[in-house]
Amino acid sequence: MRYSSSLLEEVRTRLPLSAVVGRRVSWDRRKTQAARGDYWACCPFHSEKSPSFHADDRRGRYHCFGCGADGDHFTFLTETEGVSFPEAVERLASEAGVPLPAPDPQAEAREKRQASLADVMEAASLFFEAELNSPRGASIRSYLEGRDIGREAQNAFRIGYAGPSKNALKEHLAGKGFSQEMMAEAGLLISGDDIPVSFDRFRDRVIFPIADFRGRIVGFGGRALSSDAQAKYLNSPETPLFQKGSLLYRGREAREAARSAGTVIAVEGYVDVIAMAMAGFTHTVAPLGTALTERQLQLLWRMGPEPILCFDGDTAGLRAAHRALDLALPQLRPERTLRFALLPEGVDPDDLIRASGPEAMRQLLDAAVPLVEMLWDRETESGHFDTPERRAGLEQRLRTATQLIGDASVRRHYHDDFALRLRAFFGNGEPLPSRTAPARRQLRGGFDNWRHAQNQGPTAARHRPTDPIPISAQLRRNIRNNSSAQPSLAEATLLVTITHHPLLLDRHLEEFLQLELANHELVALRRAIVDQFGEDHDQGLTATTVTEGLFGALLARLEEMVRKSGAWQALSEANDSDAERGWLQAVTLHRRAGTLHKELAQAEAAYAGDMSEPNFARMIEIQRQLSNADGIEASIDGFGRASGRQAQEI
Repeated sequence: MRYSSSLLEEVRTRLPLSAVVGRRVSWDRRKTQAARGDYWACCPFHSEKSPSFHADDRRGRYHCFGCGADGDHFTFLTETEGVSFPEAVERLASEAGVPLPAPDPQAEAREKRQASLADVMEAASLFFEAELNSPRGASIRSYLEGRDIGREAQNAFRIGYAGPSKNALKEHLAGKGFSQEMMAEAGLLISGDDIPVSFDRFRDRVIFPIADFRGRIVGFGGRALSSDAQAKYLNSPETPLFQKGSLLYRGREAREAARSAGTVIAVEGYVDVIAMAMAGFTHTVAPLGTALTERQLQLLWRMGPEPILCFDGDTAGLRAAHRALDLALPQLRPERTLRFALLPEGVDPDDLIRASGPEAMRQLLDAAVPLVEMLWDRETESGHFDTPERRAGLEQRLRTATQLIGDASVRRHYHDDFALRLRAFFGNGEPLPSRTAPARRQLRGGFDNWRHAQNQGPTAARHRPTDPIPISAQLRRNIRNNSSAQPSLAEATLLVTITHHPLLLDRHLEEFLQLELANHELVALRRAIVDQFGEDHDQGLTATTVTEGLFGALLARLEEMVRKSGAWQALSEANDSDAERGWLQAVTLHRRAGTLHKELAQAEAAYAGDMSEPNFARMIEIQRQLSNADGIEASIDGFGRASGRQAQEI
């Protein structure tokens, strides 16, 4: 029934919001000021360590500054307990001592109708389950077991079977007292004025029940068993109970699991969700056979601030990822974004887990790329930016995408990130290699070897070289006869970063090789790093192996320079994202210094030929810029300056 705004306001006035929310959270004593009705806690909608969830008794509203959850007394009850809005009003009005108006006959009729439809759906689900467990379902059970969905999983996920008969479900439900009109309204029958005899919608399919956030069966997804079927998957149609754009498969179960996992994973299919849950990733959901909708995206953000979208690595999966990216851009907020985990082409989560186990999936999820990376890769994937017009087009597309972001602070950071990338991108006229593409290629190649490796036992583990890198006699002479030029801070940062974060070479190898290094020691060190990287991609092994070789003293000197400067991004304590950002900044500084050296040589030559005041002033100005390292480093915000937490960690 509909409730007046005055009635709802009276409930809010009589019942403090903190009393409702306080049943699910523990208030933070340091930030909470109960006398002012100002309460703070860790958010019940996503996992966090410091309180960003605020409840205001005076306004009767709550808001989480982490995941964006927002609402009042009634919203909180519907979101945390899965009750309907009328149920929430009835419960809270009873607690507040607010009498409810006489029921609206029409509203009551609608609620009863929905309850009746839910009864039909539950009865249908029980029928499908019984069919699967009957002798008629023997071959289907074998099929499911062949996909590692055994009897325990079949029962846990309430999987069923719809046989080839056109009227088996209709006759069964009719025997239970349900009318054909009700079955049709629930989406279980195909009927209409042009259909003389109605018949079962789901036939010769494995059935996956779809529940709402209250746990009621509201729809079904059916996977065809015959290759001749017109559609591999068939969902229930839109009904008073089932609005697929506002639901997620296994959403209720994943919401609870996401609180401890700290995130939620979205995959494409029902079987993928089941495989993920059986492998321990119970915080996994799927959209219901369609592209992700805005409402589904909001539901994901209610479960965690950075949902991971795990799509197949084929063209269709990439298109789905790009659609989700565009959908998310206007809704990005601080601490609210998306990450993307793309599988190799032709591989889905179910395949990966069955072939290689949960750890392979965990590694894929850990390597999920942020939304900003996905957007950059999409706009640069063509790789053809050899003219000013094409480069201008890239800048325009990135600028247009950035302007779609609603939050001003997030929009500014995207603008800064792209500005930094573009400086590095156009520095040598070549596009930066995609981070996601090498990952997909590496995973695709690895996937082909996983089955073979499983059959080899533990001795098949890849050998990890620990001996010092063999150094040629010529290279030793180069090192002994090194240039007298002292390494710059930018050069030290570039090399130290790569030794601690060698995976950056997957993306920046060509750029690393093209750096102009004046010091022969640094040239030799770069050669050793690249040689070692070609043998082993493992994080940390480059630093360990090179340090144990001929370059230990040199690396120690360079790292000391970096630590003293406060360039924390280069060190092993930094994560790969911060390391890459610092590395790109150092590239920019190094190139600028190289440009200044060339300009100084030209200015000195010009002054030698014409000792005029302008030529002298130009030469002195360039010398000043070169000698003033702080002035150069200040041109890139954040380079070489640790602050706050980072300074304390160094």
